[in-house]
Amino acid sequence: MNAPIPVAATSLAGPSVPVRKVRSSAGVEAWLVEEHSLPLIAVDFAFDGGATRDPENAAGSAYLVSGLLDEGAGDLDAEAFQGKLADHAISLGFDARRDDFHGHLQTLSSHRETAFELLALALNAPRFDDDAVARVKGQVISGLQRQAQNPETLCRNALYAAAFPGHPYGRPEKGDVDSVSRLEATALKALSRDLLARAGLKLVVVGDITADELARRLDQIFGALPEGLPRAQRGEALPIQGLGQTHTIDLDVPQTVLRFVGPGLMRHDPDFIAGSVLNHILGGSAFTSRLFMEVREKRGLAYGVSSSLLPLRQGAMLVGGTATKNERAAESMSVIREEMAKLASEGPSEHEVAEAKRYIIGSYPLRFDTSPKIASELLGLAVNGFEPEFLSERNSLFAAVTLADVKRVAERLFGDPRLLVQAVGRPVGLV
Repeated sequence: MNAPIPVAATSLAGPSVPVRKVRSSAGVEAWLVEEHSLPLIAVDFAFDGGATRDPENAAGSAYLVSGLLDEGAGDLDAEAFQGKLADHAISLGFDARRDDFHGHLQTLSSHRETAFELLALALNAPRFDDDAVARVKGQVISGLQRQAQNPETLCRNALYAAAFPGHPYGRPEKGDVDSVSRLEATALKALSRDLLARAGLKLVVVGDITADELARRLDQIFGALPEGLPRAQRGEALPIQGLGQTHTIDLDVPQTVLRFVGPGLMRHDPDFIAGSVLNHILGGSAFTSRLFMEVREKRGLAYGVSSSLLPLRQGAMLVGGTATKNERAAESMSVIREEMAKLASEGPSEHEVAEAKRYIIGSYPLRFDTSPKIASELLGLAVNGFEPEFLSERNSLFAAVTLADVKRVAERLFGDPRLLVQAVGRPVGLV
């Protein structure tokens, strides 16, 4: 189901994806990319609210719900439901992220009737049978137990807990063994009705289906869901707590996992585009970034190192990290800080900015070479509050970024050198 789909593209005009808005009689809206050259249909959607809707002391609830929606629905128990998916080569799945509850469906267009019927059942009549809840909960707990001593998982969870204490962002999205062990079917079913509400629903369909048929299908699948209440709009970013602090979890392993976080940019911040160029220069490029060159190539401190901008609904971070020998953890973190300080004080070079822009613009069409990837990319735009027209504007916005823009954003983000650093291992001299 991953065959290429024809999409025209030019360097600055962006991918030419003909997006049409379809609205059903019940008021459900979707973005449609109609493409009949391949017998495939991809559906991506996101409900407004994911792990942040977990009740207090019940972390992992939304994640567990995401694993149960396709474990029996309507008159079909888990075995029958999964059997129908397998018999018709239908891919259906759900995922609870921090701010959104995602779902996807991929099917041959000849199997659309069964695929849409199963999706409608999963959303409108999930069963939450005791045996399915016990089995999926056991699988989640087993995974959490395996990850309990995983340095990467420990570091990520501790970093978010320190950055956002008392906020849902500070809780692990999958919960922990204690919280998941307490979850019961009744509460999960109630949460699913809160999660699967139409207010804030974003929906993208790509493939072999007409607008008229899609309008009917939207009502069939989503029309009977509760309207729900829209969540608060994105506003100012939550302040990141603990900046300037370094925390260590002692673990007897030969390498230290390092993760750091500093202030970032909200997705609609006027500096976000220039900030993306800056991040590419700092640590966003896998093989040419400053961090890659300084940490790996010149000093051999680590196999990999990276950074990224992470805008959330209520927060904005620049996050990054690496893994290195315990005795070289302090040196690695020092090099990372030095490169951020240099960008703040000196800015990047004209060549670095030009190369970053060239890559960001030139690689963009690769996100649109299959139906599922087109659906995913468009859904990301919709969830972040953009219209389809952004596709034609995006590359020009990056092309317009100047050296002065990037230097200004570097001063804004890195002028205050304080970072929140989390380490897992036995780092030597890290403070």
